[in-house]
Amino acid sequence: MPTIIDGKQTAQEIKSEIAVRVAEIRAGGGKTPHLAAVLVGSDGASQTYVGAKVKACEEVGFKSTLVRLESDVTEEDLLNMVEDINNNPDIDGLIVQLPLPKHISVDKVTNKIRPEKDVDGFTPANVGRMTLNWPAYVAATPYGIVELLKRYEIETAGKHCVVIGRSHIVGSPMSILMARNGYPGNATVTLTHSKTQNLPEICRSADILIVAIGKPEFVTADMVKPGAVVIDVGIHRIQDASKKSGFRLIGDVKFDEVAEKAAAITPVPGGVGPMTIAALLYNTLQSAEKKVFG
Repeated sequence: MPTIIDGKQTAQEIKSEIAVRVAEIRAGGGKTPHLAAVLVGSDGASQTYVGAKVKACEEVGFKSTLVRLESDVTEEDLLNMVEDINNNPDIDGLIVQLPLPKHISVDKVTNKIRPEKDVDGFTPANVGRMTLNWPAYVAATPYGIVELLKRYEIETAGKHCVVIGRSHIVGSPMSILMARNGYPGNATVTLTHSKTQNLPEICRSADILIVAIGKPEFVTADMVKPGAVVIDVGIHRIQDASKKSGFRLIGDVKFDEVAEKAAAITPVPGGVGPMTIAALLYNTLQSAEKKVFG
């Protein structure tokens, strides 16, 4: 049996550590960390994600503000709202939940967020700082994965790490983090994508396989080297009449068959997902304590 890399338990440990730190700050008369989230429209998945983030803030003793805007809000009004939060000294972290309606430029909105409040780690300043291995807010999902590798003491130096998917949110930053001089890091990284040839062959050479391609059960057992560490970033709802909810969640990896070959693997749900929120909370704490931008 492989080691099941339990993101749910690990995220709970991180949240407990954050809660202790928040209690210390308060006891010393310091400021309670405050996270603001902006939700545009009524997308079901987005509402669920934002709800989970607000609940997590309560768990660790943060203040949270949820700003709801209609889906027909103008780009200008959204940018003005972001600027208002930028200028609010009580708010330490700001996230604008994606996706946004088609008439709004994600790049413009992202670029409007002050880097020191960008706890999602999406602004050019934070991406650049991460690339240079400077102190930065690292995008929450990659940061969560790095933390899982660290806490499960998975050796990365000199290993071949294959990343499937080159998104700015997961794949690209993940490849940079795994190659940097540090731990976790010092891996030899291959970043693959939709135009990569011989993908199964490349995957079979991976000691660490990080899958963020957004296709249900894309990675099968024949694509995985025996003894590999497999990190599944994907999450998909599929209909399942046997479940009370009417659906079940699966990842980008065919878990049952890949688990038989892997040395360690993240499940879906309960793997990378919970770590993303824990990382977001950690970044907000860092912002409140001015640890990154001073």
